[in-house]
Amino acid sequence: MFSVGDLAVYPAHGVGVIERIENQEISGSEQDFYVMRILDNNMIIMIPTNNVNNVGLREIIDKAELPRLYSILEKRDVALDNQTWNRRYREYMDKIKTGSVFEVAEVYRDLLMLRAEKDLSFGERKMLETARSLLIKEISLAKDIGESQVEKDLDRMFS
Repeated sequence: MFSVGDLAVYPAHGVGVIERIENQEISGSEQDFYVMRILDNNMIIMIPTNNVNNVGLREIIDKAELPRLYSILEKRDVALDNQTWNRRYREYMDKIKTGSVFEVAEVYRDLLMLRAEKDLSFGERKMLETARSLLIKEISLAKDIGESQVEKDLDRMFS
């Protein structure tokens, strides 16, 4: 599915590059692994090649999908959760863990809208930063533009 040098998205960690494909013996059976380096923090992740779908490893968003992503970010007529911050946090974390850039966009949009109404908890502020970072990296790679331009575009969208 992936080759050395390919960019891929690992849920909740972001975009990385497949640096090598490695074979290792684990519990008496041989298994191939993608060795991936996350671009933002240089963390190395080993993903069994036969487990890619289960962990949610995917290609970065196609440029043709960007209008759908931006329409999610621009949508403002959404009902914000009135549940407790910790329940909301769990739901948002579950969305981020799916690895779907569209789910991450919903979390980012909803937290920004919520922040306009009230103070976010520490966990929600960290999640907002995570969602923003994940979106900026992936959009910049999909559009082949600098991250600072994507940051400006997002800021303008929510100003």
